Amino acid sequence: MSLDTVRRIVFAQESGQLLPITLDSMGYNPDQEQVSRPQGYHTYHWLQTAHGSGMIHFDNKKLTLTEGSGILLMPGTPHRYEALSSETWRTYYLTFGGTSARHILDSLGMNTSLFYRWESGAPLSSMLKEMLDRHDTSNDMFSLGESSDAYRFLLTLNKYGQLHNNTAISRNVDKLQPLLKWMDSHYGDPEVGLSDLASRLEVSGRYLNSLFLQTFGLSPYAYFVRLRIRKSKELLVANPQLTVKAISQLVGFRDVSHFVATFRKQSAVTPEQFRKLH
Repeated sequence: MSLDTVRRIVFAQESGQLLPITLDSMGYNPDQEQVSRPQGYHTYHWLQTAHGSGMIHFDNKKLTLTEGSGILLMPGTPHRYEALSSETWRTYYLTFGGTSARHILDSLGMNTSLFYRWESGAPLSSMLKEMLDRHDTSNDMFSLGESSDAYRFLLTLNKYGQLHNNTAISRNVDKLQPLLKWMDSHYGDPEVGLSDLASRLEVSGRYLNSLFLQTFGLSPYAYFVRLRIRKSKELLVANPQLTVKAISQLVGFRDVSHFVATFRKQSAVTPEQFRKLH
């Protein structure tokens, strides 16, 4: 059975050590159920999307968590979250405390509930999986090594996470959600252009460009190309029998050399090298 379909969760055991950062729990949920915590969680709580999308409600806000995004909630923050559609929502999560957790977060400017996005190649996408994998081969979970892992995660989040925590951004994400879902099912069509994307929301290309730049820091078409490259990575790993040319066509590239060049520019390796690495 693939680990992608297996729920993984680890709870801390009392160690008696006073560490700067201590893990309360961490895990992976391949089919995230609805969660409601009117009193919040008793420690700091990080939640990120591994696949699909979900909606989180907190502080009179609602934010969409898609792949490449996550949220850090302060202790005692009332919240609830659920999958956005019939598609499976897969999540990673981390809860933590510690003698210096508040001081560390204050020093990083992470002392309120914050919403983050990051680029597809950023290490944040795989860090929690790697931490879970290390637990599976370790006998001293939640000791000094895991405290260091949690601290490293926070530093990486601070470095690579693009902070999007204002009301305007959350409204933009809600406006764009129908288009983002449409993109996710039409990335294989090489005929799609900016006018097609704008028409899905019945707005001008100029306005759509402004929305995407404000929300993601990318133009709509650049976002679409990144989606195509991410889908190609999934195909490269899951379908070893498919040629690079076939995959390039499946994700909407007319020319395989253009696909390879774009893939290499975004991932620093060629599609074949990526397949061998994974």
